[in-house]
Amino acid sequence: MTRTPQTPTSPGIDPEPPAEPPAETRRARAEPVTFALAMRPASLAPRLFGPELQELTAGHRTRQLGGVLAEYGSPAARSALAGAEVLITGWGAPGLTEQDLAAAPRLRYLLHTGGAAASLLPPGARRRGIQAANAGLANAVPVAEYTIAMIVLANKAAFRSRDLYRLRRTRIDREEEYPLAGNIGRTVGVVGASRIGRAVIERLAAFDLDVALYDPYLTPDQAAALGARLLPLDELMRVSDVITLHPPLNGETTGMIGRAQLARIRDGAMLINTSRGAVVDQDALVDELRSGRIDAVIDVTQPDVLAPDHVLYDLPNVFLTPHIAGSMGLELRRMGRQVGAELARIVRGEPLAHPEEL
Repeated sequence: MTRTPQTPTSPGIDPEPPAEPPAETRRARAEPVTFALAMRPASLAPRLFGPELQELTAGHRTRQLGGVLAEYGSPAARSALAGAEVLITGWGAPGLTEQDLAAAPRLRYLLHTGGAAASLLPPGARRRGIQAANAGLANAVPVAEYTIAMIVLANKAAFRSRDLYRLRRTRIDREEEYPLAGNIGRTVGVVGASRIGRAVIERLAAFDLDVALYDPYLTPDQAAALGARLLPLDELMRVSDVITLHPPLNGETTGMIGRAQLARIRDGAMLINTSRGAVVDQDALVDELRSGRIDAVIDVTQPDVLAPDHVLYDLPNVFLTPHIAGSMGLELRRMGRQVGAELARIVRGEPLAHPEEL
C-alpha cells in the first residue's frame, strides 16, 4: 500500500492542525466569509447541512453566493466563484480546472463532504494558496459500525444458520451445527490501518476477540498500540475467522487480495469488503464462493453496479449490498456538521481541524 512512511500521525488519521495560524488568518473578520456550494443533486445540500443550511449559517458570519452549483461555466456559476472564499463540495461536484480557479481569485478553501478533496482540484491549487479539508473522519463512523455488525453476525453463524433454518424448517441444534460459533476467542483480521480500519479496531476492543492487522507501514509496537497484533498478509488470511478489508485504493492495492490470498482463507471463514471492489480479484473471489468453502459480505464491487445477470446476486453464501456502508440518510448530517465546524474555524481565523494535504 503506497503511503507516507508511518509516523505518530499515521495513515488515515488527520494530522494535527498547526499550533499557530498565520498572522493574516488571525485577523478579526469585519465582513462575512463568502462561500459557494457545488454538488449534485442540489437536494443533497439540505440533507447534509439542514433544511436552511443551518450547519453553514447558524451563528456564523457567513454568506452564500448563488445556489447549489452543478457546473462552473455558466454566468451565474462564474459570478459565485468570483466572490467565494470557500467552496463547499459534495458528491457529484464537478472538478475544478485551472480556468475555474482563475475565475475564483478569492478562493482560499475547499471543504469536501466526502473522503478526499484533492481529486476535485487541479495540480496548481496548492500554488494558489488553497487549503483543503474533507469529512472522511465523519464518514468512517458508519462504515466501521456496518463492519462491526457484519463481524458479529458472521461469528454467530447468522447467515449460515438463517439458510439452514429456511431449508429444514424445524428445530436446529445450534451446538451440534455450529460448535465454533460466537464472539469470543475468534480471530478477526483487519487489512489496512486506514481511518476506517482503525475505527474498526477501536470498536473491536469491546469484544473478547483476537485482532490481527496487516499494514506494511506499521511496526509491531504501533499495531499493538492500536490494539492488534501485526501479521504478514498471507498469515492473516490463513488464521482469521473473519477478514475485513480497509486499504486505500491505489496502484499498489489494486488486486492485492488475489487468488493466492483467497486460497489461504480457512474453510467457513468470512470475507468482508467495504473498501473498494478493485482491491479484490473479483473473478478469483467468485471461484472461491462458488465452491461454497467461504462466505462473503460484499458492499463494493468492480464495477460499482454489477450487470443484472452477475453471479454475485444469486450465490447463497454472499451478502451483497449496494454500497451502503458509508454515510446515508440521517448519517449525512454528521458529515455536514464536520464541514460546518471547519467553516466556523475559518470564520474565527483558526486553522482547519482536518486539513488534507494537496
